[in-house]
Amino acid sequence: MRGVVPDSLTAALGVLGDLAERDVPLGPMTTYRVGGAAAVLVRARSLDDLRVVAEASRVSGLPVLAVGRGSNMLVADSGFPGIAVSMVELPERLEIDGSTSVVTASAGISLPVLARRTAAAGLTGFEWAVGVPGSLGGAVRMNAGGHGSDIAAALVDATVIDMEDDGIERLLTADDLGLAFRSSALPASCVVVEARLQLAPGDRARSEREISEIVAWRRMNQPGGQNAGSVFVNPVPGELSAGQLIDESGLRGLRVGSAHVSEKHANFIQADEDGTAADVHALMQLVRDRVEAATGWSLRSEIRLIGFDGR
Repeated sequence: MRGVVPDSLTAALGVLGDLAERDVPLGPMTTYRVGGAAAVLVRARSLDDLRVVAEASRVSGLPVLAVGRGSNMLVADSGFPGIAVSMVELPERLEIDGSTSVVTASAGISLPVLARRTAAAGLTGFEWAVGVPGSLGGAVRMNAGGHGSDIAAALVDATVIDMEDDGIERLLTADDLGLAFRSSALPASCVVVEARLQLAPGDRARSEREISEIVAWRRMNQPGGQNAGSVFVNPVPGELSAGQLIDESGLRGLRVGSAHVSEKHANFIQADEDGTAADVHALMQLVRDRVEAATGWSLRSEIRLIGFDGR
């Protein structure tokens, strides 16, 4: 990305000032740990920082990409030609109202931390999230879930900042967000900064046992290493899984360059150390094509693809 600086980038840097870092690799900020750099990175430490990013985007026309814990994102090797905003350094906020069982949390808080802390407070309904290594903001955007539940089951509302509307804050209800299976209607220009969850009174010991069981199950059934969890959405949740279709198509262990389908769980794609995003992406496409040819089912990706053209 180095060389002649485009006018749009010059305009953005003029607004961002010391907030801007140039050509920062995004791969290490994701669980795939592959992929290229952002033209500009801002490590947001306040909502005011986000509003400055919104102004920089407005004057430059550059797109904005919010990066949480990167557990559901694959960045192309060519990188992201806009302003990436790291959300993990925003001040962490967690308020638990014991009388109403309402939890208010900042977007950057990790889901496993939130699951454990709500359980410790005697609330139930969020134990499932202990096995999802993402942030609350990303979970709202994609309606993350697992073990029979999801964000939609608990979400009251979310506060977002609209990067295309002068950084204005908006409060969106769960209905406004149009949450569906592993997706939402939240525009790409809106960055989640906070969310409220409605949980229920529970038993701390019981919730902590459930959390331990979920952690043990995931260790036994899902691979570690460089991956982003389930790659494809289950075609019929609770009845027909993507992993089942991939397995029945004989694709377990299939490799493209530095990426392979996990031998432990067929809906996981593993990236090798020093691998490429191009290989991961090519394998995703190959798996989808072969599953459709073998079964007639067209798989939809759960992974956010950043900087890729085409499908």
